[in-house]
Amino acid sequence: MTESAAVQRHARAKVNLSLRVTGKRADGYHELDGLTAFAQAGDLVTVWDSDALSLEIVGPYAGALSQGAGQASGEPATENLVLRAARALATATGRPARARILLDKQLPVAGGLGGGSADAAATLHALCQLWGVDPGPARLAEIGLQLGADVPVCLHGYAAFVSGIGERLGPAPHLPEAHVVLANPGVELSTAAVFKALEGQVSGPVARWDAPPRDAAALADYLARDGNDLEAPARRLRPEIDAVLTALAARPGCLIARMSGSGATCFGLFAEAASAEAAAAQLAADRPDWWLRAARLIG
Repeated sequence: MTESAAVQRHARAKVNLSLRVTGKRADGYHELDGLTAFAQAGDLVTVWDSDALSLEIVGPYAGALSQGAGQASGEPATENLVLRAARALATATGRPARARILLDKQLPVAGGLGGGSADAAATLHALCQLWGVDPGPARLAEIGLQLGADVPVCLHGYAAFVSGIGERLGPAPHLPEAHVVLANPGVELSTAAVFKALEGQVSGPVARWDAPPRDAAALADYLARDGNDLEAPARRLRPEIDAVLTALAARPGCLIARMSGSGATCFGLFAEAASAEAAAAQLAADRPDWWLRAARLIG
């Protein structure tokens, strides 16, 4: 068949600005509470009409992401979430699962940035346009939740307070202009291993705000009140994280440095793009073995 016009969607890096573990359910999943945002950095999903369903993975992390990897947090390794997303949408909308999908993998695998979930969400959005289907936001979130707890917030794509296992969203007021440097020391970290190392620690929910922080400095002050409960166990499992946090915090203009999600990627918060870009450039010169990106937060 003649190849159709391509549809593209960005799969943005999910950044857990704060994350608390508030309990553990009978089914083994942990209850979470926190503030999630997205950065203007990530993967790219491109889809075309086709006679069959296929997936090609390119980019610097294509080798790390075989079709048996790239699962959402806590999901068993069966097949890539992109293919699972395509099949789930096809089933839900009563149509054949036929598309050629290209995933340009720029985010580190198992890096704490929700890459697999973001890829699934981008695939759902792209295929809705390609196939001309519109399940509606609520139904699409249900489809996403079948794929993984992080997929609904990735479908949302903007800052939100999250709770439950990460699937319950309370939209946050828009974040002020702020920039991040994302840094990964080149190590993967199993989400399940980090939760196991948590050793039963339970916290209260993160504080909500009545009005959004007026600027990046105020956002940093707010974040300083709540941390990431997974940071300490992750640092025990991967001491390399200590060096990343220290290096980020030492850069001029860094307002706060913290690990994202279950790691090992960390972020430094900056008020200005120039400061973030300068910090990323200097860190890249000092640590060429690290993955680094400077990006604006999407609020």
